[in-house]
Amino acid sequence: MLSITSKSPYAVRALVELHRLGEAEPVPIAELARRGEIPVQFLEQLFATLRRAGLLRSQRGVKGGYTLGRPAAQITVLDVVELLDGPLGRDADGVFARAAEAARAVLAETTIADVAEAEARAAGAAMYHI
Repeated sequence: MLSITSKSPYAVRALVELHRLGEAEPVPIAELARRGEIPVQFLEQLFATLRRAGLLRSQRGVKGGYTLGRPAAQITVLDVVELLDGPLGRDADGVFARAAEAARAVLAETTIADVAEAEARAAGAAMYHI
């Protein structure tokens, strides 16, 4: 059906924050959890799945944390949703299958970079690309 649990929005929120903080150094998961107001243990579970899929890279140690495994412009919201919640609209039929296909199309064309840019625009901040 069209089931998207709280896992996907939380993960997208954390990935957007990771994108905003840049690629220079790994970001500790506790920092991402604090900024996104997400329970650390919950985020650890989500990040384990995203890391295994290659969307994240992790680094252990004192300067450890997470970085994006691919550029934010190459990670779609659909990638995240289907990794964490399974195929969207898997058993849907009729009108629900059409709704699932429409949702899949929107999520497939929306990247983590797009979400970050939209949030920055909504907050009134200019976003500069270098």
